[in-house]
Parts: sequence; structure tokens; C-alpha cells
Amino acid sequence: MHSITNKDKGLIIDFLRDCVAKRGFKKVILGLSGGIDSAVVAALCKEAFSQSKDNKESMLDVKCKVILMPSLSSSQSSIQDSLELCNKLDISYEILPIKAFDRAFCENYPNHSPLARGNFCARMRMATLYYVSQMEQRLVIGTSNKSEIMLGYGTIFGDLACAINPIGNLYKTQIYQLAQLLNIPESIINKPPSADLYQGQNDENELGYKYVDIDRFLESYECSNHKSNEEKIGYLKSIYPNEMVESLNNRILNNAFKTSPTEIFFPNFKDTK
Repeated sequence: MHSITNKDKGLIIDFLRDCVAKRGFKKVILGLSGGIDSAVVAALCKEAFSQSKDNKESMLDVKCKVILMPSLSSSQSSIQDSLELCNKLDISYEILPIKAFDRAFCENYPNHSPLARGNFCARMRMATLYYVSQMEQRLVIGTSNKSEIMLGYGTIFGDLACAINPIGNLYKTQIYQLAQLLNIPESIINKPPSADLYQGQNDENELGYKYVDIDRFLESYECSNHKSNEEKIGYLKSIYPNEMVESLNNRILNNAFKTSPTEIFFPNFKDTK
């Protein structure tokens, strides 16, 4: 697997500047969770759209802005980590809690599962981001990494929604390498990865494997895409434990719909006459 360098960081920053400009925007916005993915994207955006400290612009005018959106179950440590990042890198932020939405969901759907509630909160966060995007003319930047996207480990129309994604082709282990180059606080780098969908939620516990092992598998999976499905599974089982291959392959196949383009009907009215 390719190791991320400062040259790669520079290419990502150029990508951000070019894509935002092509879409006719000058300002960006993203959600900051306290996790490593959003921290890395926030740091990249700050570098891509940095402003002079002498430039005393209002919150509406700053080019890079992040939003903290705690729910009823958000951990206090995640909020503290987000604030530490913003203070350390001088990133403009706003806190817009989604606790009222969370409370309404719990009251209206008392038999909900923790996952359903977490997905609802993820969508409320994205709705909040797009509200601010519309009001302040900002482009929404995504924070999902390649490992999550391949596994479908995200909420459709929630955290997976965005206009552009600068880290969507980087595996989770590469995100950690990039974090070291961006001066991300150690408290964020060292804590267990979590989508913070509900209290105690842990990515690696849910997935069943460490990201370092998952990413090796995903890279092998992608490299064998030229094979038939039967050949691919046989090849993967020759390298990885059968249980791991079955579990991760099923997750990839079952969640592929989350990132597939919307199917649109294209009529051929001439043939119906």
C-alpha cells in the first residue's frame, strides 16, 4: 500500500481548490465529529483555503468553516477533541446541536434500535450542513474514507452525502499517515475509531477486524477485480481466513447500493409509437 507523503498532501489540497472553484464556490463547510477523518479533512480545507490572520472577516465570510453537531448521545470527549483541533489549527467553527431532532426521534419512535437512531442523527447532521451551505453559499465537503466507502460503512444520505470528497480514495490506514503530516492532535490520532452513532460505538468492534487488516484485505480485493467472483473469493481465501473473506465480502456486496449512482429511467418514446 502506498505511504502518504507531503507531495500527496499537496495534490489533495490542489484538488480541493480546483473542484471548489469549478463549482463556482469560494467557501467550504464540513461537519466535525472529533474523529480522525473529519479532522484530516478540516485540516486539508484550512490549508487549501487559508486566510491571513490579519484578515478580520466575519464568521459568514471565512473560507473554511466547520460545524459541530452533538446529539444527546455524543461523547463529551469528541466535542473537546473537535474544539482542540479548531484552536490548534485556527479553524473557524460553529456549534449547532441536533439534540432537539434526536429527542423528537426518540419520543416518536420509542422502539427504535441504536443503529436506526444513529442513522437518523447522521441524516440530521447532513441536513444541517446543507442548510448552512445554502444560507452561506458554501460547498459541502465529504469526510468518508475509502475503507468505509468500499464496505458501505456509512449512512446513505447522511455522512456519505457531499459535493466533493478529498479522502474518498484513501484507506483508513492512509488517513492516519496523512494526520501525522497535518499536525492533528494526538488525542484524535490515538483514540479508537468511532462514528459516534451511539454511546460506546466502536468501528473495529462492529466490523470485527482492525483497520490495518481490513485495508490489506480491501487492497487485495480491489486488485482482483479483473477475476470472476468465484476466482476472486478463491484467491482471497488463499491469503486471508475464510471467515474474514466471507464477512467482508458480504458486507461489500450487501452495501454496494449505498454508493451506486441513482438508477434513472430513460424512455425511448419513438419505439412506443
